[in-house]
Amino acid sequence: VQVVESGGGLVQAGGSLSLSCTVSGGAIDAYTMGWYRRAPGKEREFIAQISKSGETYYRATMQDRFVISRDVARNVVFLQATNLYPEDTAVYYCKAGAIWGQGTEVTISP
Repeated sequence: VQVVESGGGLVQAGGSLSLSCTVSGGAIDAYTMGWYRRAPGKEREFIAQISKSGETYYRATMQDRFVISRDVARNVVFLQATNLYPEDTAVYYCKAGAIWGQGTEVTISP
């Protein structure tokens, strides 16, 4: 199973972004899929997850700006974020079960 994130880049503060997580070699509804991030100099932190049945769960401090969703037919999980701050600058990772992707870098400019 391979997990590949995409959609990172440079975004202005106040803007929004949409990240994608593509899984090959396995079906996304066979795993709990999660999004995490690691900001510069900080530990990796949980953002959100979507269960095999499609139930979502969020880190409390992020649930008002981040939305996790999935397209089972396309085997892709998404993370949409709005009202971004420079503090959201991080490498964003997707996880399928216990399998991590390499991450996609997001930079929020002031």
